[in-house]
Amino acid sequence: MSRTIELDQFIARAPEAVWRALTEPELLARWWATGDIKPIVGHRFTMDMGSWGQQPCEVLEVEPGRLLRYTFAEGTLDTTITWRLVPEGAGTRLFLEHAGFTDERAFRGMGGGWPAILDRMATQLT
Repeated sequence: MSRTIELDQFIARAPEAVWRALTEPELLARWWATGDIKPIVGHRFTMDMGSWGQQPCEVLEVEPGRLLRYTFAEGTLDTTITWRLVPEGAGTRLFLEHAGFTDERAFRGMGGGWPAILDRMATQLT
């Protein structure tokens, strides 16, 4: 049985700015982790998760400015991260789905960590 983390965060910036924060390596590194991400289906990249090591990923789906889905930690966690951006007033509602957890410890750990990461992103962008 797999588990899913689902969160949303309002960010007081236009979807274009949030999209860049998700898809440009230098911006991604400011609020989460370094990685050579590119919003191109099939692009394979790594995320440097510090003491958890280099995590291999692959972009699965892209709708520019609206949706980004990629595998995360292939070979260990084998999960999928989906970011969905929805305009809301003068800002963006960012939805995160981190799916496919079969390890309860990882599910609890990442479930506890994601809210702070999303807060850091919102702070970094505003």
